[in-house]
Amino acid sequence: MASTYQSILHDLHNGRYAPVYLFDGEEDFFIDELTDYIEEHSLDEAGKAFDLVILYGKDVDGMLVVDEAKRFAMMGNRRVIIVKEAQQLKNIEALLDYIKNPVPNNILVLAHKHKKMDGKKTITKQLRQKHVYLESKKLYDNQIPPWITNHLKAFGYHIEPKAALMLAEFVGSNLSRLNNELKKLMLVVSKSSNITPDDIEKNIGVSKDYNNFEFISALAHKDVLKANKIVKYFSQNPKKNPVVVTNSLMYSYFSKMLIVHATPDKNEYNLAKALGTSTYGVRDHVVGMRHYSLNKTVRIIGYLAELDVKSKGVDNVSTNEYDLLRECVFKILH
Repeated sequence: MASTYQSILHDLHNGRYAPVYLFDGEEDFFIDELTDYIEEHSLDEAGKAFDLVILYGKDVDGMLVVDEAKRFAMMGNRRVIIVKEAQQLKNIEALLDYIKNPVPNNILVLAHKHKKMDGKKTITKQLRQKHVYLESKKLYDNQIPPWITNHLKAFGYHIEPKAALMLAEFVGSNLSRLNNELKKLMLVVSKSSNITPDDIEKNIGVSKDYNNFEFISALAHKDVLKANKIVKYFSQNPKKNPVVVTNSLMYSYFSKMLIVHATPDKNEYNLAKALGTSTYGVRDHVVGMRHYSLNKTVRIIGYLAELDVKSKGVDNVSTNEYDLLRECVFKILH
């Protein structure tokens, strides 16, 4: 049966280890975190020297893994075998007999990254049904701010919604990179105070006033001056503010405006549910309803599609991509 990251981590924190683990999927962060925890905490220092075996899938085959897993511990009552990059393991089917009857006190971890195991294979079914199994899925963009909030909360820190959105917009959905940025914040911010947009600007390097989050907000409010000031800033700092990213976020915003227009009861709770976000996350859409009709929204999506192809050089040999962005913003706001 599939388990959650939180439930597995809770058991590990309480010293409850299973004989076999399969961590499997596209999101490396959860796989790495659980694998690293078992590597670090399942044995004492003496045990690590004699009874911890780290293998890499590309260097071994299934028979060697079974041979290591069947051996008894030298220093204690537990032997830990971790197979990293298990998606490259040759002859993985050789593990089938072992996982049907594993050595009870030993721990075998299969860290199968970047993709899921073939669910039609018998060994995959056995691992998923009989042992501790995590399907490590990529998070959607709208899941990143809540993940930031909850991850910090687990360490006793709190972050303002706007600051979480800024960080998500700046770093993106790479959880390993986000985790590194959050570690930096936790070193310099007190637990007694909320993490604010000022903290993000000071410690992460993203401007609290000139960023895509503020740009989308300016479009939502039809703030012509602010929107154009931000476009100017982007054009002066192109490496940190590529047009392709800004256009993607504009497309996301106005595509969601179509859902907003189609939602019968437009209170914040219903809109948040329809968009799969928090009530804080729908505020710009609530504002946008006053400025962008359904017909206007459809036309804007056409402008954004045109910006996308022209900024990539299609039917455009000379116009700077930021000039194209300015032109698109003019069409949106007028």
